[in-house]
Amino acid sequence: MIWKKLAACCIALLSIQISAASAQQKKPNIVLIMADDMGYSDIGCYGGEVKTPNLDQLAQRGIRFKKFYNAARCCPTRASLMTGLYPHQAGMGWMAAADMGSAAYSGNLNNTSVTIAEVLRTAGYDTYMTGKWHLTNERKINGNRKDSWPVQRGFNHYFGIIPGGANYYTPELYSDNNRYPAPKDFYLTNAISDTSVKFIGEHFKKQPDAPIFLYVAYTAPHWPLHALQQDIDKYTGVYKKGWDAMRKLRFAQQQKIGLFDAKTILSPSDETVPTWNSLTDTKKNDMASRMAVYAAQIDIMDQGIGRIIKKLKDENQLENTLIFFLSDNGACAEFISSGDSKEVNGKKDTFESYRI
Repeated sequence: MIWKKLAACCIALLSIQISAASAQQKKPNIVLIMADDMGYSDIGCYGGEVKTPNLDQLAQRGIRFKKFYNAARCCPTRASLMTGLYPHQAGMGWMAAADMGSAAYSGNLNNTSVTIAEVLRTAGYDTYMTGKWHLTNERKINGNRKDSWPVQRGFNHYFGIIPGGANYYTPELYSDNNRYPAPKDFYLTNAISDTSVKFIGEHFKKQPDAPIFLYVAYTAPHWPLHALQQDIDKYTGVYKKGWDAMRKLRFAQQQKIGLFDAKTILSPSDETVPTWNSLTDTKKNDMASRMAVYAAQIDIMDQGIGRIIKKLKDENQLENTLIFFLSDNGACAEFISSGDSKEVNGKKDTFESYRI
């Protein structure tokens, strides 16, 4: 029952205190993991073919949700997640790209809201964040104005990127309130995972009896299509079946695993998308390559989630930890192509999306 109460607090963000009953028991750790622009059916436990054994295991032991509402874009959804408010109430009615001249559309997390990190600190939690923040107006980021950065909004320690996206190999990084370029041989998804593991280890070494709230906000699989070659290789050729066949395969798997019952009918294909067999071989190879890199991005994220789970287990904390996983919104149809190279190979000189 205590865990259920805390789950409600974490998801809805409506409660400003932990119940009196929870004070009599050991408070659970809370790990909130969020993917970025990921279609719900990509991962294995929702019918997808991407290799996500760690997420699949969590789903098998936990609760798999069938309904989800979001604000369709990254930062409005994140504003709601962090505050429990509609995005307009938190100042993020549109995007962090601009201040549109009113409190609801300032593009910046406001001071009339409180974050889950600020609330949980009052309940005795130490709070940590890794990954994408995207709740500070871009003009403030460029001007180094830090009033709405993570450590100013309730997190004891932070590592990641403050804006909404970046090159996975060469991003500008933020550690607490410090900004610096990425080192050599860097890959953002792995850095987010490894820093999350580091935060867990450091916390329980110093405070073995204190609960932790860890918000892991991956940028994966948001564009650009950047992934490591050994992971891309796992999916070479997988998507040459084409999107018409893949959606039918996913739907059949969803029915098999009980996500939808046998009476459910597959929705019609998007009328704006051509049939796979109408494409040229060159176009088929291009689109299959885009999806292979995208799948690799999710695969790498799942590997990192496995390291986080292992660290909690090594610290004897896994059985006392609530783990949530979600995506900020669904798959992204944006047409992005701005790198020095137009190859679809996941390398740092490319900047591509997988498109509609």
